[in-house]
Amino acid sequence: MVERVVVAGAGHAAGQTVASLKQKNFDGEIVLVGDEPWLPYQRPPLSKKYLAGELPAERLLFKPERFYDEPNFDLRLSTRVTSIDRSRRRIATEAGHVDYDRLILATGSRVRRLMIDGADLEGVHYLRNIADVDRIRTDLASARKIVIIGAGYIGLEVAAVARQLGLEVHVVEMAGRVMSRVVSPPVSAFFEREHAGRGVKLSLSTGIAGFTGRDGRVAGVKTSRDEVIAADLIVVGIGIQPNTELAAEAGLEIDNGIVVDDRCRTGDPRIYAVGDCSAHPSRIYGGRIRLESVHNAVEQAKTAAAGVCGEDVVYDQVPWFWSDQYDIKLQIAGLSDGYDRFVIRGDKRSRSFSCLYLAEGRLLAVDAVNAPRDFMQSKSLIAAGATPDPDRLADPDTALSDLG
Repeated sequence: MVERVVVAGAGHAAGQTVASLKQKNFDGEIVLVGDEPWLPYQRPPLSKKYLAGELPAERLLFKPERFYDEPNFDLRLSTRVTSIDRSRRRIATEAGHVDYDRLILATGSRVRRLMIDGADLEGVHYLRNIADVDRIRTDLASARKIVIIGAGYIGLEVAAVARQLGLEVHVVEMAGRVMSRVVSPPVSAFFEREHAGRGVKLSLSTGIAGFTGRDGRVAGVKTSRDEVIAADLIVVGIGIQPNTELAAEAGLEIDNGIVVDDRCRTGDPRIYAVGDCSAHPSRIYGGRIRLESVHNAVEQAKTAAAGVCGEDVVYDQVPWFWSDQYDIKLQIAGLSDGYDRFVIRGDKRSRSFSCLYLAEGRLLAVDAVNAPRDFMQSKSLIAAGATPDPDRLADPDTALSDLG
């Protein structure tokens, strides 16, 4: 009997799952179900080169269309999975039912939305998929002033692109500094100076009271400081939340994501979960974590595909992330939550430096700003739970690889 694997979702994790199954010569049937009309594609360029018009949509694809042109591939795009029947091993979609032997949930995540006055006006945008960016680009063509809500990765990447396109840019952030959830105060201050130096106006420690409009289209942002910021369009980037509803309705355990073990298996041995939607145990950091990154999506997908093919592969890696803003590449290795000390390595004025985070002497994470060597060499130290001498960490002439 030919085994059938159903992949629910068609994002980066789903694309890697299919690619890994093919690489391992899986000889069963693969059914890929996704609610977008596109084949699996890469999301990071959406807020960078694709938004800037430097990359066509076809270049975003994880694999070209011909990759899926095989008899055992069944692609069902523009199709939403509506439920999972675990007892019958069957999913329901808007177009009918599909039976599975193994089910891989790659349902991803969705943007958090503002529920305030004026949120439904034309010109208020979110950035998560190709269609979102296409709508933003259409508005950008005639816009002069853009207001960005949120100073995380997405917000600051959009700000950088908008400035390079010549728009007036105003970023509004509720926290007291940019990227406050993921970087230290000195790294925040560096990026604040970089954006301000290029003409971006930053309103920090500022909430949003609502949007004003004219003839059904957004015209401004009302802030918690009783001011109105004029805007031709608005991009909201206040984070994402995992798509766990399908799993929850099917009785699978949820804890800030679909709970999986270190093989990416849920409590149902025939169901895996990978990518943004899954929460996995971490030996390095202890407890359960959920990651929103390409690296996590790719490596979990490889782990799940290996399990389907009868291999026993454990997912236990140092997380990493990146952000491109202007000519600055921020590369982050590890998770800095819970740090009690940080060390700056290099001179921030050179625009090439690193910030290393420690907890009780153990290296937790590294923010590398235009410092790719520090980023690469830090991963093995973090994985090993290294406790390097802080003074040597701060010395840019000492290679991190010598501190293990």
